[in-house]
Amino acid sequence: MISVLLVDDDPLLRLGFRLVLESQADLTVVGEAADGTSAVRRTAELDPDVVLMDIRMPGMDGIEATRRIVRSHGRSRVLILTTFDIDEYAFPGLKAGASGFLLKNVPPDDLLSAIRTVAGGDAVVAPTVTRRLLAAMADRLPDPAPAPIDPATAGHGLDRLTDRELEVLTKVAGGLSNAEIADELTLSEATVKTHVGRILNKLELRDRVQAVVLAYTVGLVRPG
Repeated sequence: MISVLLVDDDPLLRLGFRLVLESQADLTVVGEAADGTSAVRRTAELDPDVVLMDIRMPGMDGIEATRRIVRSHGRSRVLILTTFDIDEYAFPGLKAGASGFLLKNVPPDDLLSAIRTVAGGDAVVAPTVTRRLLAAMADRLPDPAPAPIDPATAGHGLDRLTDRELEVLTKVAGGLSNAEIADELTLSEATVKTHVGRILNKLELRDRVQAVVLAYTVGLVRPG
């Protein structure tokens, strides 16, 4: 059973999410919060597997609440669900440690799938957000066509990865799923999952979102 805390300042939206989630045999809503301060407190009290987090709320917003939850209660995964499909929220939310970022108009089946994925330790980001996130990363990088990096001198622990793990990390940063990576590299999906797990462990990363950000930050891969 996956336990979920609903965080949104609109009680009707919380009711709607509760009805959708509790229609599933493997999901249960353990509590609700209407602002970031309550979200942090209720997470500590209820220990949910997933916190479904709004961004714009009175008092403490969802970004700061996410940061505090990840810092003090890292077992609970945060999935940000917002109306505002803009970079001003997406990148800070992911940097704060959110394991996912979706829009509130996401189809119910996609929302349910995202909650299960995040609870399982993986990450989910809306495709439109991913594209703009990578474009934003490109703007921050100085040279659009640098020489290939040397993992031994790139920092951030890339020298601890095997050649195959570097290859898998590159594919992850390109937005490929485990199944797609397995197909491209002629591996089993289970083997790819094992490689991803080792990459996260060696680089001390929380999930695939952080792996993508790291890969673009150090220049392992670049948008486009």
